[in-house]
Amino acid sequence: MEKHELWITLLFNRHLAGPANTFLNAIHFPALHPRHPWSDWMVCEIVVVLVMLVFFGWMRGRLSVDRPGRIQHTLELAYEFFHASAEEVVGHDGPKYLAFFGTIFWFVLFMNVIGLIPGFDSPTMYAMVPLGLAVSTFVFYHIAGLRVHNIGYVKQFFGPIWWLAPLMVLIEVISHSARILSLTVRLFANMFAGEQVYLTFIALTKVIVPVIFIGLHLFVSFLQAYIFMMLAMVYVGGAVSHEH
Repeated sequence: MEKHELWITLLFNRHLAGPANTFLNAIHFPALHPRHPWSDWMVCEIVVVLVMLVFFGWMRGRLSVDRPGRIQHTLELAYEFFHASAEEVVGHDGPKYLAFFGTIFWFVLFMNVIGLIPGFDSPTMYAMVPLGLAVSTFVFYHIAGLRVHNIGYVKQFFGPIWWLAPLMVLIEVISHSARILSLTVRLFANMFAGEQVYLTFIALTKVIVPVIFIGLHLFVSFLQAYIFMMLAMVYVGGAVSHEH
């Protein structure tokens, strides 16, 4: 059981512990504390997913060509920025992967920002969440490379000289595995440090300084979501590039 269980996590463990334990036992990964199988990061991540589904579902019904609102203008600007970035970083076919890039950005951003709401934690300040995002990105760009180059994508891991193939494979495996570590540590370390600074000053002061650090936390949240998305674009661009 966690020392400081969030109120919403307490509700999940009180009313939904059974389904969680059933699922964990089915995949042969039983909970360490069967009465408290839900962790704060799990529950907050589920909340983020539900909020995103409601928000973007609500926005879809309000889209208008004649009378676009401020939120629609903001989302359209974001889409144009993502589209231009994908074309610049990935190449001409970059917009094909825009759904993944946009989802990564908004998902990371919402998870970063939810920690500013009293009673919630940022899931990205728990290492498991950035690790999951990093592994998903890793799998995605390799699949993209295989779809574009077929068997040629695998051959490039062996290098141009056959007798150097074992060394080249080892180097490539280490290089690509390091990307998972890099994505995980960068997001986790920045969000964890930002959250601790924010909570410390909230405890020490009342109004002025917390407002400053709320702004700083928002800036870091946007920046880390942007960096994660851009790195995903770079990795996809490297995988699908014909020059590569």
